[in-house]
Amino acid sequence: MTIMGSEVLKEIEKGDRFWTPCVHSVGAPLNPAVGDIPWPSNDTKYIVHFPEERRIWSYGSGYGGNAILGKKCLALRLASVMARDEGWLAEHMLIIGVTNPKGKKKYFLGCFPSACGKTNLAMLESALPGWKVECLGDDITWIRKNPKDGKLMAINPENGFFGVAPGTGWDSNPNAMRTISKNTIFTNVALTEDNDVWWEGMTEEAPKSLISWTRQEWGPESMAPAAHANARFCTPLSQCPVLDKEWQNPDGVPISAILLGGRRSQTVPLVFQSFNWQHGVFLGSTMSSESTAASAGLRGVLRIDPFSMRPFCGYNMGDYFQHWLDFGAGVEEANLPKIFFVNWFRKDKNKFLWPGFGENVRVIKWIFDRCDQSSSDESNAMETPIGMVPKLNSLDLTGIKMENANENIQKLFQISEKEWSTEAEKYEEFFKEFGERLPATCWQQLEQLRERLRKTAEKNATKTT
Repeated sequence: MTIMGSEVLKEIEKGDRFWTPCVHSVGAPLNPAVGDIPWPSNDTKYIVHFPEERRIWSYGSGYGGNAILGKKCLALRLASVMARDEGWLAEHMLIIGVTNPKGKKKYFLGCFPSACGKTNLAMLESALPGWKVECLGDDITWIRKNPKDGKLMAINPENGFFGVAPGTGWDSNPNAMRTISKNTIFTNVALTEDNDVWWEGMTEEAPKSLISWTRQEWGPESMAPAAHANARFCTPLSQCPVLDKEWQNPDGVPISAILLGGRRSQTVPLVFQSFNWQHGVFLGSTMSSESTAASAGLRGVLRIDPFSMRPFCGYNMGDYFQHWLDFGAGVEEANLPKIFFVNWFRKDKNKFLWPGFGENVRVIKWIFDRCDQSSSDESNAMETPIGMVPKLNSLDLTGIKMENANENIQKLFQISEKEWSTEAEKYEEFFKEFGERLPATCWQQLEQLRERLRKTAEKNATKTT
């Protein structure tokens, strides 16, 4: 997972190079007479970060997110504090390069909570001829401003993928399957009779006989899943068949758009664009998602997860929102990335309305075109209370594999003033947690949302009358 080696050690040995001292222990030493055990760990667990000292202590846990200290602990929690102090951003985001049929290329960031489709988007196999998506990373991004023009430049500090295995298969993410075909470590997956690996979603049908992740015999009639819901694969980025050639460029790549998102079965449309940078930061600060196996608590519960950083921000999030606002201040609008919100997971009668996976490139195409327009341009978008949404004829649906396409597209972009007013109430309660540390801009954006909803409701009521 880490870009590391003898050259880095030589730099540390010079004595004047900054590095992060850290320790990880499962806290379960084996006595000489005791054989190996499946998952050594301690009931007492401490994963402790010391931002002022730039140190990490991890004790008692065998979970990869706590054991790979260079990942969430350093590259997000400590790095977010360092970024605040030094004027950059450390974010829970993917990086992709998107090339259109004319050969024009743009780079996008994608901000999604874990297990919400980050890796699928990072390795997207386009359903539209001539469109190509290439990967620079699927999880962590460090962002700085180009001193010449203020444009955002992004790099991936990691060397590998640590992806969620269940749900990853040849239908959902063929490029991921190609990436993990060799030199890969798997955790908490099931084993086949010939010692191969398997998990739910890998194939349409499960093998008849497996050893589950708990080392129990497992068959299709078993009640418990064969693989843990948060089973993982760990593999080098260099094996990705759609790896962008700029993935190791130390200067980073210029960012044209930031995609925010999460799992929302209701309320949130397929895609909409923020009105400006301040509105985009507001959207990021109020990102909500139905919880998954990679997050704490019950699955399916709506949870506000700002910029998907709630588990990873190393300082007060009120100050974090202000840092985002300050980061865009003074930069010409033309040089700032456009900010969008996407939702692949909207449902009707418990069925997904959007096919997702490779078809998501159709949304990417609309975003690609919007990057060359002002945020208020209405040639292929229309203003709504929550942001700019595509005009229905501006999405390329040529050859889409989608039942009841026209009807479903209508439903994907339905915006209910009542449901969004309820959203606004949730945002208010969340903002109150930060007291005086919440930026005034966040409150202003919330009131502007409510005012737009009120005016739209009045307008619709007048039409009805």
